[in-house]
Amino acid sequence: MAESDKREDWVAYRPDIKVLDCTVRDGGLINNHQFDDAFVKAVYDANVAAGIDYMEFGYKGAKEIYPPSKHGPWKHCDEETLRRIVGDNDTSLKIAVMADAERTNYKTDILPRSESVIDLVRVACYIHQIPLAIDMVKDAVDKGYEAMLQLMAVSTVQESDLDAALAIAAESDAGGVYIVDSFGSLYSEQIRALTKKYVSAMDGTGKEIGIHAHNNQQLAFANTIESIICGTSRVDATMAGIGRGAGNCPMELILGFLHNPKFHMRPILECTQEIFHPLSKTMDWGYSIPYAITGQLNQHPRTAIEARAGDAPDDYVAFYDLSVEEMS
Repeated sequence: MAESDKREDWVAYRPDIKVLDCTVRDGGLINNHQFDDAFVKAVYDANVAAGIDYMEFGYKGAKEIYPPSKHGPWKHCDEETLRRIVGDNDTSLKIAVMADAERTNYKTDILPRSESVIDLVRVACYIHQIPLAIDMVKDAVDKGYEAMLQLMAVSTVQESDLDAALAIAAESDAGGVYIVDSFGSLYSEQIRALTKKYVSAMDGTGKEIGIHAHNNQQLAFANTIESIICGTSRVDATMAGIGRGAGNCPMELILGFLHNPKFHMRPILECTQEIFHPLSKTMDWGYSIPYAITGQLNQHPRTAIEARAGDAPDDYVAFYDLSVEEMS
């Protein structure tokens, strides 16, 4: 490639890339989705002003599994709850929710699109839940929604099983498939290989590839960039990187990388300054050594979350010894 071509690539942008803000959905995993309306409205307004493509408000969680007495409204995203924030959503921002396989009464709790302000349903599943997830995707599409498939914890999936799942996804009604680094354990070489695998599996189908990265090893932003370079066109991010445990790819970083003039940084920075900087003093998220350890060991961060909330959050050696012992 000529030097002039390299410069052109650097200063240009890909208009096909869409950004989804999952601040409220992933951040809600820290506090059982107890965010008040003013908080959610501030995030919504910032996303609208910033030109973000999608905002994921939370889950369509089954109330018998997640009782409202213990979980906030964004665990269920009832229609009236969403409309308290967005009204009829007369904006360019599309509304998304996540539906977990085996944890969503999708036949009844996801209304026909004509009765809802929601635009996109993201179906999240583990590898053994693929058959159910495909039916959930079909149900959403039949009701008039966009639907995406989120195959979680891909770092734990055997390659032959992943190939089979992607072949099924390629024949499904999903508009695309997300690479989900649930444990924040993957490195750029692995992200590169996975992205190329997903892109190849969806070749000719018109389906898009997305990336949802966790920051256990401070690689969420770098891995998102790597996936974009290799062909991803959907990216997840959160304001100030908020999210379960170590958090996610920070919105302020990915917007700077994308160079797309339709995105505006100032509303994101203003919301981060006014809302998330103070919030970080009372809610725990972001990189810390226990999260790095679970990432390196390809473990779910729940043990690190418990350690961070315990009596000795900075006893890294004890946490490391316990984590290694649990693997043996």
